[in-house]
This record gives sequence, structure tokens and C-alpha cells, in this order.
Amino acid sequence: MKQDKSRLYGGVAAAVILAGLGGFSLAKLSDGKPVTAVAAAAEAEHEEGEPGVVVMEAGAIQATGIVVQPVSAGGFAGEILTQGTVAATPGGEAVLTARAAGAVTRIYKRLGDPVRAGEALAVVESREAAQIAADRSVAAARATLAQTTLARERRLFEQRVSARQDYEQAQAEAAAANAEARRAQVAAGAANVTADGRGVIVASPISGRITASTANLGAFVQPETELFRIADPKLIQVEASIAGMDAPRIKPGDRAVIETADGRAIEGKVRSITPGLNAETRAATAVLDVSPDGLQPGQSVRARIIPGGASGSKAIVVPDEAVQSVEGHDVVFVRTAAGFEARPVTVGQRSAGRAEIVSGLAAGQVIAARNAFLLKAELGKGEGEGH
Repeated sequence: MKQDKSRLYGGVAAAVILAGLGGFSLAKLSDGKPVTAVAAAAEAEHEEGEPGVVVMEAGAIQATGIVVQPVSAGGFAGEILTQGTVAATPGGEAVLTARAAGAVTRIYKRLGDPVRAGEALAVVESREAAQIAADRSVAAARATLAQTTLARERRLFEQRVSARQDYEQAQAEAAAANAEARRAQVAAGAANVTADGRGVIVASPISGRITASTANLGAFVQPETELFRIADPKLIQVEASIAGMDAPRIKPGDRAVIETADGRAIEGKVRSITPGLNAETRAATAVLDVSPDGLQPGQSVRARIIPGGASGSKAIVVPDEAVQSVEGHDVVFVRTAAGFEARPVTVGQRSAGRAEIVSGLAAGQVIAARNAFLLKAELGKGEGEGH
């Protein structure tokens, strides 16, 4: 029996020694080439990037036409979707007419040309202009004569040669003559009479571009005839049509998002809303303040207005094309410092080319709102190369 126990203890000791030698051999191998190859493979896998991430620089994003935009909370129930038109602000458009009847003798600017405030666009030669210039000259001469008479009467009165009544009469006549001279000068300035008095200058009161021109050389025009229309592209607003049932929900200062046909989203806010409805359309008009950002007067846009008193829904509404299907899951590409990350989301309702994100996104995040399919293709390409 003792002999069997000795054999058992000997076997256990041999196993322990072999295990120690094996551990020592593995430790030696870890410093050798086999483990170095494994580390290289791991390093190569790390260099390929994390799954679901597309590395892309800002220049490449712009070149591919991928449009990014921030998202905000508020589901379909919280926003008002409507159509709008870009229009010039009251101070951003001017209609130029002739200030007197006559013939167009000079045209300095054409359709589309830029103009500066006060710059001449055309000259209208007119008998009315000549009359205005003549009245100015006559009034100035009378004022000069009245001043001379007043000075003489003052000297005579001081020398006790003439009566005070004569001096006071001269003062009244001088004041009347000066007033008439100022009136004639203002009239000539309002008509913008040329220096030679033969015509009136048609000048722009604002800087901008000529958006309409009906002036023809030699044409006879009346004072109310429109010759040019000038618009400043930097001074614009969006006029959105609001259904009667939605009008009470909108207040000045509410946030708005302007969406263009090319997929851009431009932030804006409600400036005002008409208190009543249009008799023909039965709709109110909301005026939205917005930065120019390439918008042009007359352009049709879509507006999303988020009333300040909207429900506290945390759902986020994004363009439908921002949601892509990757391996059977709905994802939205969120902008990161290195590029984009495919973020799994839960999609709720879809309506009018927009999708409601119930979960997966947070307000304030920036996503690829347009041409997101390019990121999906790039992601699939990277996964294919990885396999």
C-alpha cells in the first residue's frame, strides 16, 4: 500500500514540474515571433476602425453633397408644416419710377446689374424738370433780393432815416422769400433734377441688384411709370401660409426651420403673424426672419414651425432619407469629430417625407440629413474589405 502511495505522489510531482516547464516555455514564446504575429493581426484589426463608423473629413463631406443639420425635440404633433415664399423685407426692395413725365434719354444699368444706394440708373428729359429748375432759380433770386433789401432797411432804421414799419416789412418779405427758396430747393431735390435742369435722374435708394427693368431708350413715360425694381438679397423674409386652426398656436419668437428643394435646412424664427385670415385663402400669414444663406426672393420653400407651447414630446423628426437600413436595422448617421457614426434608431410615424425618431437620437445632435445613402455605401464597402 505504501508503495502505491509513493507512486501516486511521484506522478503528481511530475505533473507539477511539467506544468511549470510548460508555463516557462509559453513565457519564452511570448517574446518570440508567434505572439508577435498575433499582435500584428490585432493591431491591423484596430487600424480598420470601429464597426459602424465612417471616417470622413469636412472637405470630403462638402464635396460629396452630404448635408448635415442639427435635430431638436418635438414630434409631428408639436410642429406645423407649411409652404412659404421668400420675399424681400419692406426695406429690401425698391420700385423706381420717373419723377416727371418725359422721354428716357440715358440708361446706365441693365437687368441683373448691381447698384449702390444713390447711384443713377437712367435720365428722363422733361419739361417739368425744366420748370422745377426754373422755379428753384427764381426763388433763390428772390431770396437774395429780399436779403439785400432787409440789410438796407436795417441800416436806414438804425440811422433813423426810415420808420420801424418799413424795417419790419422787409423782415417779413425776406422770411417769405427764404421759405419759398427752401421749398423750391426741396422740390428739385425730390425730383432729382439734373445739374443742367433738363431732366430728372432715376436713382436707387438702396443697394442691391436690378430684378426688373422696363425702361426703353427714347420711350415717353409718366411719373408713375415703373422703370426699375431693385432688391437687396441680404434683406429677405419668408412668408408662410398658416391654416386657420394652427394660427392661434403660433407666437412671435417661435422657432422655425426653412427647408429648400436641395435639402438644406436653415434656422429662423417667427417675426409676426397676421391677426386675421385672408378672405380668399382662409389662412393667416406668418412672417419668418431668416438668414439669406443663398435664398432668393420669389423662391418657394417649406417651413416647419415649432410653437413655443407645443407638447413636451421628446420624439425627433428628421428627413425620411436620413434614415437608412443597415443589416436590417434603421440607422441615422450622426456627425462625429472624425466623420459619422451609424446610430441605431427606432422610427415611429412617417409623413410628408419626414420620419419621427422615437429613440436613438438626442436633441442637439447633428446628422446627415441628405445623401445619407452615400455613407451607407461607404460603410458597406469598409465592412466588405474587412472580411
